[in-house]
Amino acid sequence: MTAQETGSAIRTEGAGAAAPTREPAPVPPSAVRGTLYLAAGVVLLALNLRPALVAVSPLADTIRADSGMSAAATSLLTALPLLCFGLLAPVAPRLGRRFGLERSLLGTMVLICAGTALRLADQVAALFAGTVVIGAGIAVANVLLPGLIKRDFPTRTGLMTGLYSMSLFGGAALAAGVTVPLRTATGLGWQATLACWGSLAVLALLVWLPQARSRTRVSADAARQAAHPVRGLWRSPLAWQVTGYMGLQSLSYYAAAAWLPTMLTDAGMSAGDAGWMLSFSSLLGIAGSFLAPVIAGRRLRTGHLATLGAVLCAAGLAGVLAAPVSGAYVWMTLLGLGQGAAISLALLFIVQRAPDTRHASQLSSMAQCFGYILAATGPAVLGAVHDASGTWTVPVVVLLVLLVPQVLTGLGAARDRHVAGEG
Repeated sequence: MTAQETGSAIRTEGAGAAAPTREPAPVPPSAVRGTLYLAAGVVLLALNLRPALVAVSPLADTIRADSGMSAAATSLLTALPLLCFGLLAPVAPRLGRRFGLERSLLGTMVLICAGTALRLADQVAALFAGTVVIGAGIAVANVLLPGLIKRDFPTRTGLMTGLYSMSLFGGAALAAGVTVPLRTATGLGWQATLACWGSLAVLALLVWLPQARSRTRVSADAARQAAHPVRGLWRSPLAWQVTGYMGLQSLSYYAAAAWLPTMLTDAGMSAGDAGWMLSFSSLLGIAGSFLAPVIAGRRLRTGHLATLGAVLCAAGLAGVLAAPVSGAYVWMTLLGLGQGAAISLALLFIVQRAPDTRHASQLSSMAQCFGYILAATGPAVLGAVHDASGTWTVPVVVLLVLLVPQVLTGLGAARDRHVAGEG
């Protein structure tokens, strides 16, 4: 039973509505179990949306040495997933309407498993092809999961968005911190080490399978909607504010993640410590990504949280300029909390600003299409600014300046209203 059905059970009070002395009918234990099982499935799906891709970065030097790839080819390997996220996002809502959210999400796990298996082949072409297949699966899941949360957890959107974004950060941090020790401990080659992350996708696939079976037939109404998707979002200022916030926070996150270790090593920190600092920042991001949507609207308004997240990021970046080595733990703490809050708010805005599941999927598609394409340019642009200026001061100042429009779009996206769409 879905959370939506659970909500119906909670609201069904029968004759008790006319007799105040009677208590509401209790929620059946099976409904509670169904809701918890669905929530666990969402968490497992989200855990798979980063590890298979993030695990490539710690092994990049090994892959280059073994395959003979150039630095440019390696950079392309890390940029491909972001391009997939952006370019394939518009396809996801149609898939969700055509096959249903449950079966479409099951298909994303199949793609991740298939792409992971493809990368076992001892060929560079297979590595790139497998990465594209994995990126395609993740791109569709990125778009559809906010719609599922909107539909099945209408009264728990903050909590579920927090768990979703926390799982994203947790999966990334796990892959960044465990991949190299896993390879060292097992003695596996880099192909097999990357393939180990496929086991997490297999687990998610098995757990999610009952959800896909529970809705095996797409309704006639949904089939008609597949031919008539929501239109007009591109003319909605609110939709563009949600999209702008998603894009700017993504650009800031991926650009900083790509170059922070290099900034720290150039300042005199060892390469090992610099890598750990990035992982430490990701760990703090888990806390920020969970807390922001949970407390949104209860203790702080979402607009205030968007501003606070940007302020934390600004303080962390400014600290990296002023005292990169001596204050590294403080700056990474601030940066991790700020970035974690920003990504979870970006996802929460998609859910809150949509009036229904169809709009949520379409708004998610729009925001992630533009957001991830913009994010894919971030590392390259920041590197070019560094090469032109010969210092890391100017690139960091650029990131600081970009926090201003991030705050403005966040305040706009935080307005308590729905996007307007047709169809």
